[in-house]
Amino acid sequence: MTVPAAVEDLLRTLAPQVLGTLVRRHGAFDACEDAVQEALLAAAVQWPEDGVPENPRGWLLTVATRRLTDQWRSERARRDREAAVFTRERGDEAGPALDEDARPGDRDDTLTLLFLCCHPALSPSSQVALTLRAVGGLTTVQIARAFLVPEATMAQRVSRAKQKIRASGARFAPPPPQERDERLRAVLHVLYLIFNEGYTASNGPDLQRADLTAEAIRLARALHRLLPDDGEVTGLLALMLLTDARRAARTGDDGLLIPLTEQDRTLWNQDAIGEGTALVTDALTWSPPGPYQLQAAIAAVHAEAARPEDTDWPQILALYRLLSHLSPNPMVTLNEAVAVAMVDGPSAGLDLLRPLDGDDRVSGHHRLAAVRAHLLEMAGDPDAAREAYRQAARTTTSLPERRYLEARAARLTR
Repeated sequence: MTVPAAVEDLLRTLAPQVLGTLVRRHGAFDACEDAVQEALLAAAVQWPEDGVPENPRGWLLTVATRRLTDQWRSERARRDREAAVFTRERGDEAGPALDEDARPGDRDDTLTLLFLCCHPALSPSSQVALTLRAVGGLTTVQIARAFLVPEATMAQRVSRAKQKIRASGARFAPPPPQERDERLRAVLHVLYLIFNEGYTASNGPDLQRADLTAEAIRLARALHRLLPDDGEVTGLLALMLLTDARRAARTGDDGLLIPLTEQDRTLWNQDAIGEGTALVTDALTWSPPGPYQLQAAIAAVHAEAARPEDTDWPQILALYRLLSHLSPNPMVTLNEAVAVAMVDGPSAGLDLLRPLDGDDRVSGHHRLAAVRAHLLEMAGDPDAAREAYRQAARTTTSLPERRYLEARAARLTR
């Protein structure tokens, strides 16, 4: 079954809104998600043939509500109380008439759904995994790749997270003040991962998935409207805009990846660059710098350079060192190593990579081999660089990245 891109994009946008509405009204997170998934499947089959309905959100909400009605009828003996409440609220048939929750311009419960998925009863990793699944629409394979864990492990994590949400008796409401900061950090991390999966897809034939980056930016904008005085919310939105501004220049006509230093910068989206730069510049004047603001500042420095040779690498290195202090992790170290190589030479960058060989989080990841290959090539060691490129190509699951890495290796073949 092939679903037109426009329909698929619409369904991705509406899915968390419909799920949020159902959970707010009826609870039972796992049952509501199942009902929404069935409604999405029905839409994917019917809409390409019959056309998109005038009120697509209301259509999905009505179909999902009917699925819930059917499910709760079949479990009436075991769930008399829930079925009775549902019957009083909706009527036994849940007919097609749409109430205020189904009309255009009504409330969007997506952000409340985000906070529910980041409930403190869940571990941080489960919070992120559940939100990626329920709100971001990522598959279990994609989520597992983002966390560098086996697919089976991630499937169990998502299932346990749903069970804990149900057992916790969590209400569908904004978090209490004492929990807001912790859950906001988890929400920001989720949006960051959704964006990254869209900007560089972890597997498949396409380098980028514009649907995911657009959804991440949409949610980040909504969160920024809600919390305009939070520096890290502002920083994350700025980072997404500045990064996504390069999208048109990242691949050639053949679909091959084009690295930052070789991109046609006239293709960069100047409106997005202007907006992102203004956001992070302003935020840094009144908010203590956080990881997302620092990453956005680094992206802004890159965006300011009309040519690769104009890049202010000492400033970028200083920002990475501060980022490494605030938020140490192996992916930050990989980027810092490139900046060190540009300022102090490739040997210094390679020295920074060596401890990562013993870090289980990244030792087998293709990015470590790819960065090492790049620095070895800069250092004038083509044989070692070629082998590192080949190692990176073998371990990536992204076809465009594999083609790029294989091409770099082939270029160094004697």
